Amino acid sequence: MLEIRDLHVSIEGNPVLKGVNLTVRAGENFILFGPNGSGKTSLLMTLMGVSNYVVTQGSIRFKGVDITHAPMYERARLGIGISFQRPPTIHGLPTGKLVELCGRNRNVDPKALAKKLHFDAFLDRDVNAGFSGGEIKRSELLQLMAQKPDLILFDEPESGVDLENMQLVGQTVHDLLEGEKKEGSLLEQGRSRQTCGLIITHTGYILQYITAHRGQVLYHGKLMCEANPHEILKHIQQHGYQECLRCLSTETPLQAIVKS
Repeated sequence: MLEIRDLHVSIEGNPVLKGVNLTVRAGENFILFGPNGSGKTSLLMTLMGVSNYVVTQGSIRFKGVDITHAPMYERARLGIGISFQRPPTIHGLPTGKLVELCGRNRNVDPKALAKKLHFDAFLDRDVNAGFSGGEIKRSELLQLMAQKPDLILFDEPESGVDLENMQLVGQTVHDLLEGEKKEGSLLEQGRSRQTCGLIITHTGYILQYITAHRGQVLYHGKLMCEANPHEILKHIQQHGYQECLRCLSTETPLQAIVKS
């Protein structure tokens, strides 16, 4: 589904990604860990095509199509969606209208979708205007429910969500990634839709709601320490990210470091 090869990215001339290689298969959820400033959000922004993230080397292929330098709208049309950690406020655009745009040509009913997130009272309000952290997260998820992308990029889906709303957010993320695998437009072509996810997490709360297939740590713009995501999270909680430098410097798998 997604193939990244030797990806180097700069922002205003400053390198933020330094040779990232990553493959995410159809139906797979890939978990990305890393300290602040390590390049995690930069990777997601680059995959989505945000303009100030400049690819200086390497390639990105999605469903076999080279999207390395494709504009954001082409990536969205191909089936990439994103839940931003800090999305902008859009004055003058009602949330319900944005949901309609996300679900264009899908006969989306914004009110029906919003009710599932207890969000129907917000549809007439401008996008993210005066929303709390949890309300912003639900707005992002509502847009993804309408879009139904094949690859979903989640930048800390549990960020800003209180414990009372975490179950709702977690269950919605689960349904987006692991709910119905078949959609009408693809069924007509005799294919099944296998949604995959690339998920950034610091707390690991989201792992309680989804099947985490593979994980790695992004450190100083480089990927390392591929292992079971639950093992990685436990190791980070116990020892911090400095142990990941051992993995990088010695090319020792994280599993071996954990045992030692």
